[in-house]
Amino acid sequence: MSATDSPVSSNFIRHIIAEDLAAAKNNGRVATRFPPEPNGYLHIGHAKSICLNFTLAAENNGTCNLRFDDTNPEKESVEYMESIERDVAWLGFQWAGKYHASDYFETLYDYAVQLIMQGQAYVDSSTPEQMRLDRGTLTEPGKPSPDRDRPIEENLDLFQRMRAGEFADGQYVLRAKIDMASPNINMRDPAIYRIRRAHHHRTGDAWCIYPMYDYTHCLSDMLEGITHSICTLEFEDHRPLYDWVLDELKTPCHPQQIEFARLQLEYTIVSKRKLLQLVTEKHVTGWDDPRMPTISGLRRAGVPPEAIRDFCERIGVTKKNSWIEMSFLETCIRDNLNDNALRAMAVLRPLPVVITNWEDGKSETYQIANHPQKPEMGSREVAFGKVILIEQDDFMENPPKDFKRLVPGGEVRLRGSYVIKCEEVIKDAAGNVVELRCSYDPATLGKNPEGRKVKGVIHWVSEQHALPAEIRLYDRLFSHPNPDTLDNFLDGINPDSLEVLTDARVEASLANATPDTRYQFERTGYFCADSVDSKPGKLVFNRTVTLRDSWGK
Repeated sequence: MSATDSPVSSNFIRHIIAEDLAAAKNNGRVATRFPPEPNGYLHIGHAKSICLNFTLAAENNGTCNLRFDDTNPEKESVEYMESIERDVAWLGFQWAGKYHASDYFETLYDYAVQLIMQGQAYVDSSTPEQMRLDRGTLTEPGKPSPDRDRPIEENLDLFQRMRAGEFADGQYVLRAKIDMASPNINMRDPAIYRIRRAHHHRTGDAWCIYPMYDYTHCLSDMLEGITHSICTLEFEDHRPLYDWVLDELKTPCHPQQIEFARLQLEYTIVSKRKLLQLVTEKHVTGWDDPRMPTISGLRRAGVPPEAIRDFCERIGVTKKNSWIEMSFLETCIRDNLNDNALRAMAVLRPLPVVITNWEDGKSETYQIANHPQKPEMGSREVAFGKVILIEQDDFMENPPKDFKRLVPGGEVRLRGSYVIKCEEVIKDAAGNVVELRCSYDPATLGKNPEGRKVKGVIHWVSEQHALPAEIRLYDRLFSHPNPDTLDNFLDGINPDSLEVLTDARVEASLANATPDTRYQFERTGYFCADSVDSKPGKLVFNRTVTLRDSWGK
């Protein structure tokens, strides 16, 4: 399924675009963009923006650009840029063009000079602390800087010398000259350029002044011919500045900024600063740890990109902030994997079962469907032998009344195989069950003979043919529904977010499991071979999600 094949729901942005097309606005064009800052890995919140921007463009025969907002070289890197490209492509989208804000540095500088010449920008020597004090409050107007009425010629000279590197970092900034009494604090002469001596990963040391985001963003949109600049809701108060820059410069086109509510997902943080802290302090193994809400973490966990796109479509697009339950994302993942994941058998905590009436050295094989509802997905060969392995939890000596698995003297069906009966329980000196001895009924292969009722069905593997595997049982990284509300978000970390099982056994068909192949381990959960650590001869599987929502139960 392509990125645009899923059913779409109506939302207010789709309505705006439809009205614009009906009115032949923008010459009937739709052009959007996804503009991440390359200062970290993308997370599930970015996925919503990616899906929205690319899908809106695709369904209106438009274009969507990938643009890196690389105006803060101290926090940005090529590694982050490459990870962003991988994530967008993995989600199923292809950008019409790939751009960088740094592509426009010379043009942005020229526009800043134009603002100075129009008397709408000035060089200010105020310290950051003084600027904050002079900005005023929501109820009090700001105080003009003493430099606000600096002559145009002097502003031009100082700005050129800022670029030439004559001044120390922070000694001057270039500010837009708007309205220090504006009720919108963003319009109180915001800084649009600052001095910062930092090596840029694309422009090197060619620049020591860098433009601010609000100034850069609108002009980058304009230069690329963007028609609808879709942002999250926190930029709503910045829209007047977006429009002011374009209006005062009389640019050839004027993109329309539209804001929507960002994704807020329970049991998750999406602050790049906090995500970086989790990585640097080794609370996780990296940005792609399967517990991380990053797109690379979700990918490594085995989450299908289609499930993320489905999730983003189903939660909708609104103007009102709201919290999405983690269980809803997990439901979207399960829905997709239930339809598309191959089936296999894996025993996570093995208990040996000796089939006493099975001939020593004998083994047999039979075919089991890879998916019970999809014959087109084929079948696999499963071997049966003298000793099989079952889950420890599938046997109880003193079971509750509704226990339908194996008990002393009881029968159970082996998935796709025979009915076995527990004849003897072997224990060690400490009283722990270490082995079961069972008989099998040769007349029950794949069926119940007439009059025979066996309710329980369990999974198993042949000890002789099974492969050793490491199973990583990942769970939610946080046990608190909103860790950002804690004094220290690290206090919300779930101590049981990862359990590693090193003695698991999986059926032989998984010998060459690839990271892109997802499995339902029957009766256990959905898993994917780890993209970093798993290889033939050393299998490692990550749990993507449990078979059903059992959180908190």
